[in-house]
Amino acid sequence: MNEGLAPCDALVRRHGVADELLDASWEVGRLVLDPRYRSSPEALKRCLLLPLVHLMKQMPVVNVFASCTPVLSRLYRRFGFSVLVKDAAQDAEGSYSLIHGRTPDMLRALVAGDAEKRMAEEILAMQEASMVLPC
Repeated sequence: MNEGLAPCDALVRRHGVADELLDASWEVGRLVLDPRYRSSPEALKRCLLLPLVHLMKQMPVVNVFASCTPVLSRLYRRFGFSVLVKDAAQDAEGSYSLIHGRTPDMLRALVAGDAEKRMAEEILAMQEASMVLPC
C-alpha cells in the first residue's frame, strides 16, 4: 500500500485513516473460493494464514487492509480484523466496509493447534526483535 496501486489506498485517503496504521501496510485482495468451500470458516482461515505467514517471513508487515461487504466484515472480525469505516464505498451491488488488522492479532486469531501457535509466536518474536512490530 501507500503507492497508489492498491484499491484500499483510495479508501484510506478518502476517509483519513491515521498515518500510524499505514506503516508496513498491505492489502488483502480478492479471495475466490470454490462454492463447496465457501461455507467453511476454516478454509478461509487457511487461505489467510498461509500467505500472511509467508509475507511476514519475507518482509515487514504490521498492518493489513481490505474492503468487504458488511456481512463479511463480521466474519473477518473472527480473524483479527476490525471495521475502520462501515460505509467506505458504494457501488451498484451495495456498500463496502474498510477493515484493518494488525498482524499480531491476525496471526494469533488464524492459527490452530499448539504447533502453529508456537510458529506464530516465533515469527512475532523475530519481527519484534528486528523492531518491525512495536513492543
